[in-house]
Formats: sequence, C-alpha cells, structure tokens
Amino acid sequence: MTRYWTDLARRLTPYVPGEQRGGANIVKLNTNENPYPPSPAVLNAIREVSGDTLRRYPDPDATALRESIAEYHGVQTEQVFVGNGSDEILAMAFMAFFTGDKPLQYPDISYSFYPVYCDLLNITSATVPLDEQYRLNLDSFTTDGGGIVFPNPNAPTAVDVELSAIQKLLSVARDQVVLVDEAYADFGATSAVELIDQHPNLLVSRTFSKGRSMAGMRLGVAIGDSNLISALKCVKDSFNSYPVDAIAQAAGIASLSDDDYYQHTIQQIIYTRTETVKLLEARNWKVLPSSANFVFASPADDNASAVFKYLSGEGILVRYWDRERLRKWLRISIGTDDEMSQFFAALDRFNAPK
Repeated sequence: MTRYWTDLARRLTPYVPGEQRGGANIVKLNTNENPYPPSPAVLNAIREVSGDTLRRYPDPDATALRESIAEYHGVQTEQVFVGNGSDEILAMAFMAFFTGDKPLQYPDISYSFYPVYCDLLNITSATVPLDEQYRLNLDSFTTDGGGIVFPNPNAPTAVDVELSAIQKLLSVARDQVVLVDEAYADFGATSAVELIDQHPNLLVSRTFSKGRSMAGMRLGVAIGDSNLISALKCVKDSFNSYPVDAIAQAAGIASLSDDDYYQHTIQQIIYTRTETVKLLEARNWKVLPSSANFVFASPADDNASAVFKYLSGEGILVRYWDRERLRKWLRISIGTDDEMSQFFAALDRFNAPK
C-alpha cells in the first residue's frame, strides 16, 4: 500500500544487493566480501572502546582517523573526508557536485547504485558504453558534461583503466568533477590518489569494506582537493553531523596501523584469484582480466543462468544479472581456498554427464 508515499518514493527503483542467505553450509561468493577477518588490531581496538566513550557523541570530523588516513596515503588531513561506507560518500558527492543542468556520465555496465542516486536526486545522466571486450575507454566521456563517475576497477566486470588514461581525462575535463570509485583498487588497480594535487577536479572514493575486511563496520573515505572536501562536509553537516561512530573511528585507525596484515591478506586473495582464473579457463570459461577481489566469467555453453540456479541450490551463492550484455556472465567473489574448492566441486557436478 503506497497511499502515504510521495511521488518520489513511488518512482524509485532501489538498489538490490546480493542475496544474504545465512547458514553453516553456505558458500557466499556474491557480495565481494573479504573472506578473511580484519586485523587483530581492529578487534582489540573495538574491545577497548569504553562505555564513557559510547555515551558521548563521536568526533563529528573524525579528526584522528582522517589524520591516520592522510598519513597512510601521503596527503593532507584537509584532503580527507570519511563517511558511513563508500555508498554514503557517493551519495554526498552526487549531492555536492552532480545536480546541475548537464548530465552526469558513467559507464553503461557499472555499479548499479549510480542510476539509483540519479533517480533519487533528480540528476540527469548519460551512459558511456563499454567496448566489446567490456573495457572502459575514458576518451568516450564528453568534456563538457555535468560530471563523471566510474569505478576503477569497474564493477561488475573487474577490469581496470590505466592511471595515464585517468590523468588525460582529468586534464581535458577540468571543468567538471571526476569521481573515481576505488572500492576494489586494493586488489590490483593503480590508485588515482597521487593525482589529487595536480587536479582539483579529482575526487577519489575508497572503502574499508573490501581490502580491510570491515564491510560490517561501514567506513568509507573520500580524498581530493580541500575545496571538494569542504563541499562534502557542507552536505554532511546539513544531513548528519555524526556519520562515523566512535567504534568505527577506532577500528579504522587500528586497521591502518597494521599494514603487514593488510598486505598479507591482499596477496592471499590475489593468489587465489589467479588460481581461480586458471581453473575456470581450464573448463573453457571466458574470464575477463581482474584487478578486483572477484572475477567476471562466462561459461563455455553460455548457460550462466542455469549454472547460477544450480549453484544456488547447492548453497554456493554467486551473482547473476538477467540483463542485456550481462546474462551470459557470472560475478564470482574470491573466497578462501576451501570455499573456491567447494565452488569448483559444485560446478563439476553440474557439468557431469547426466
């Protein structure tokens, strides 16, 4: 019943996350979560948060956390903004930079929250098609639009773009904000953070959810020119002055302090990803080159829908979209070696002679 709904609420098509089925025998390879726990330093920091800390509001500017992020990435504290997950960062950026008369541009196959935010905020948009190899050519963006956003590496395809191409785009599209969504950059893409001092129109969004195993904590980051950061802060303080709670701030600082653990986890996922690609290709699957913690792969018989349904029945969850240019493909998150073994065992049962 939508009697009391606004016209806006009625016309929205919300983002649909991956299935969140629970259970002891479920292998969850559909939401790109890190298969390993966060650093022990994170868990210790959470345990050490006092009751006195929790009865007070957190630092609205998350100053200590922003200082840690700035030191880690080699930037200034005033060039760092934090929020309740990178999705909130994206929402605030859309409000701050992309609500003008000209259309916001993004890839036609990309993170499906972009069109959701455009609908929510009444932003005109235009899509740029990926090529036949599902690569994004940054030269395809127009230089006089109302902003540009794209993930690097892209989601769900996992393909990245080179830093030199991003730098070229920033130079020719200097009159619009270019938002590079680096949710998965930890796993192989070159970060554009090093370009922010040269390009005041660049905003980079990052997250603690993937590489740092903190999806349940909801902690996102934006790094860019201090003028862009000031605009994000203006939006934040007009909406929610305290988006990052005290526990998340402490956990984020602790994660950044344990780089050895972070790097070890990343390398383990990259290793498992490499082995996963080999095993899929040995079964005649087509796999796009991945710089993320997932692979985008197409079965030899173009029967992705049937594979998806069978795996789901076996308790192996992967992601499938019944859409043009996507329905022959599956997005498969990289799990532990044991989880990937279970995935391949189920896949071989599907392919066994009937």
